[in-house]
Order: sequence, then structure tokens, then C-alpha cells
Amino acid sequence: MFQTNSREGSHGTMPHDESIADGQSATATDTAKLLVETAAFSTSPELHDSPFMRACRREPVPFTPVWLMRQAGRYMREYREVRARTSFLELCKTPELAAEVTVYAAERLGVDAAIIFADILLILEPMGLDLEFAKGEGPVIHNPVRSGRDVDRLREVEDISSLGYVNDAIRLTRRALRPGLPLIGFAGAPFTLASYIIEGGSSKNYIQTKTLMYTDAGAWHQMMSLISRALGRYLNAQIAAGAQAVQLFDSWVGALSPDDYREYVLPHTRAVIQSVTPGTPVIHFGTGTAALLELMREAGGDVIGLDWRVRLDDAWQRLGDDVAVMGNFDSVALFSNVEVVRAQARRILEYAGNRPGHIFNLGHGILPETPVENVVALVDAVHELSQRRNNG
Repeated sequence: MFQTNSREGSHGTMPHDESIADGQSATATDTAKLLVETAAFSTSPELHDSPFMRACRREPVPFTPVWLMRQAGRYMREYREVRARTSFLELCKTPELAAEVTVYAAERLGVDAAIIFADILLILEPMGLDLEFAKGEGPVIHNPVRSGRDVDRLREVEDISSLGYVNDAIRLTRRALRPGLPLIGFAGAPFTLASYIIEGGSSKNYIQTKTLMYTDAGAWHQMMSLISRALGRYLNAQIAAGAQAVQLFDSWVGALSPDDYREYVLPHTRAVIQSVTPGTPVIHFGTGTAALLELMREAGGDVIGLDWRVRLDDAWQRLGDDVAVMGNFDSVALFSNVEVVRAQARRILEYAGNRPGHIFNLGHGILPETPVENVVALVDAVHELSQRRNNG
């Protein structure tokens, strides 16, 4: 089990009798008890009134809440030690380990929300796609979809039990986290998942994706609808397991023009967001989306995530005051030094202007070689500077 010089008092390590990585199988009685505890946690006043949840609802907070995309990752030595013993997919599919890395990162950094350790592509397997995370190559789909006939072979995900390991990890994580720390579930957005399904992996130009989109709109919308239905079920299962909020990652949507987004993507992303359990905050995040912000707002979400390519105040003005925003520190700035990190954080907080509804985050995920001490310094700076501004 990870050991941490705790930034949260007694919550830095998990009690021995509640270890989530002791390799013991839960009995039916243990599982029932865990489900009851999870339900109690999910509706607790401590979680409801946490700074992160209040910011999602655009309510006043004592300081700006902060969490970081990919906060559990290769930049942490302890994570690398776990990965040295297990593959990425095995880590995702082992609830005890996924919960452990989730909890450790949140406690080590002192952030205001945890996000479950998983991957956006896990949902592709129950759809009948052959997913592999090849060493040095990233995700590879060995049977990509390239035609209407290929779309017909995709399976409807009526039952998400094959993804039960994610929900088990959420339950274990919710039990191990301190009571007032929210847990975020997530999934990939329809377009980003579709692009992986069609390209067979990462892409720079999305030639195969756009070719199918333009030349066979019927097959495209059939596939996007199938993905959207699966995502709704998947996210709601995460919420039932104990997630307080969910995020849609549309990492590749910036490849589209506004007209294409409206015609080929917006209805499907909106369908996912509208299917989420009422009362659960939805964070809608994309990269390269400066030209798409208003359309993303139209698609939905309680919080719109911003990448680092836009000024936060300009973006918020375009989106309107009736939505919260998240962002948008440049991940690469974490390679500089503490002085630069604090200055960049101060500038973003100034752009936010103490308005209710700002959640501090990066413009994308933490990069593998990032110095941990600079990540900790960022979290500390956000808390200190925003609290000072609020008291100012």
C-alpha cells in the first residue's frame, strides 16, 4: 500500500482493517455493507456542502476548489511502482488498485475532489471492440469501424455489468476517502470515442473519422446514438456506485468546425448529458474548443471545462453567467518553478474575479515528467491566493 506524508491529517493512509489493496475477496455481507455505506456517503451533508460541489452549483465558496486531470499518473513515483508490477488495463480492472491510486493522489496533493482511476476507452470492450494498450503505442483497437456494415456489428450495451470493476473501484474509493471529499466519475464523450473506434487509435487528422461522417451520415448517427445510450447507462452506474459528479472528456472534438459539431455531434452529446441522473453535476470538457464553446454550452453541462488556449474571463463571458467553468492552467507551466506556477495561478484567479462557479484545473492532464513538488505548489497556491482574495 502507498504511504504518504499526509496533507490531510489522519486520512493520509487507510486504516489497516479497511485496506483496499490487501487482496482479500469481499463476502456477500461485506458487499451489502459497502453498498449501504456508499449510499450514505453519496447523500451526506459534508459532500453536498463541499467547496467543489458548491462551485458546481455556482454557490459562494471560502476558496476556489481545485483538482487536476490525470492527478493519479506517471509523474508520481508511487504510481510508477504500481505500474511496474501490473499493466495499465490490469490496473484499471483491479478495483483495489484503482481505488488505491485514486485515494493516494487526492490525499498527497490535497485537492478538493478525487477522480476515479479508469480510462475513457474501457466502455469499448462491451461494444465488441478488441482494445489493447500496446507498450509505447498507446491504445490500439484491432477491429476498427470503417463502414456502415462495421457499425452494424457494434453491440448495444444494455447491461454494464462487464464494467462492474469500475463501479467496484468507485465504491471502495468512496469508502476510503475522507467523508467531505467528492469523487468524480467520468467517460469519454461520443465524438472522442467514435474517433478512436474508427481510427483504431490516436490520430492527428481524423481522416477515417471524417470520411465516414461525411459520406455515410446514417451510419455515423447510428453509431453515435449507440455510443450515447451506452454512456448514459455507464455514467449513471458510476453515480449509483458513489460518484458525486461526472465528467465527459471530449479530447478530440477540437478537430471539428462549428458547423460539423452542430450537425454531427451536438445532439448526441446533449443526449448523454440529459440522461445523467438529475441533481448530479456534469462537467463538459474538451480541448481545442475555442471555436466551439457556445455550442458546448448548448449541448449541456453544469460546468464547462476550458483548455489553456482561451482566457478564462473571455470564455466565461461567451458562455454566460448561468454556467460554472473549470480551468485552465497550462500543464507545461508546471515544468517551470514555484514562482512561475504561483504567478500563473494568480492570473487565472484574477480572470475568474471571485465569481461563484470557478473550479481550478489544468487545461488538460498532468504530463508524465511533471515535478510533483510543482503540482503540490499549484494546489497550495490556489487555496492560499483564492482565500486571500475572498477575505480581501
